[in-house]
Amino acid sequence: MTLALIDYGAGNLHSVANALKAAGCTDMLITADADAVMNADRIVLPGVGAFAACASALRAVPGMVEALEQRVQREAVPFLGICVGMQLMAETGEEHGTHAGLGWVRGTVRHLTPDDASAKVPHMGWNDVVPSRDHPLIVPGEAYFLHSYAFEGADVIAGTNHAGPVTAAIGRDNLLGVQFHPEKSQRYGLDLLTRFLSWMP
Repeated sequence: MTLALIDYGAGNLHSVANALKAAGCTDMLITADADAVMNADRIVLPGVGAFAACASALRAVPGMVEALEQRVQREAVPFLGICVGMQLMAETGEEHGTHAGLGWVRGTVRHLTPDDASAKVPHMGWNDVVPSRDHPLIVPGEAYFLHSYAFEGADVIAGTNHAGPVTAAIGRDNLLGVQFHPEKSQRYGLDLLTRFLSWMP
């Protein structure tokens, strides 16, 4: 099965690609070509940086959003969004104003506001991933987080705690998004990617 790792200038591509290879991916295409995405059997959308810049960069790739809509929303190929790639699944993001996401999951990405003012933002480092309902890909463990904004909305399947509850993963049908970085999460992250590579939602 061909996996498309989407290159839109806003992701930690080489680290994610290396982690996917270590997890067992043997047919991966790092691509900014919408036609390649149309032919992919699995899709990974990474993302590092600000929501607005990532959303703009993704929309600037000719035909990419349309290809994602077709393959992910209509044809239900397995999809994984990582960090800002997960946040882009939301309806809107509030970083530097309000900006439209892909609108696949009902919710908004808002600035982290810990209950304890001494808790630092960005939320950075290792933290627990606590499933809130059963999902074949998400298990309890520790993962590496690095973010200042977090998703609030529907389809939350796991959380973490940073002086208050924070969404760690969202999922529905063929969609999975993780706020943490599997490529930086050592064995926990590699095991997640391995499960994704064989996932048949």
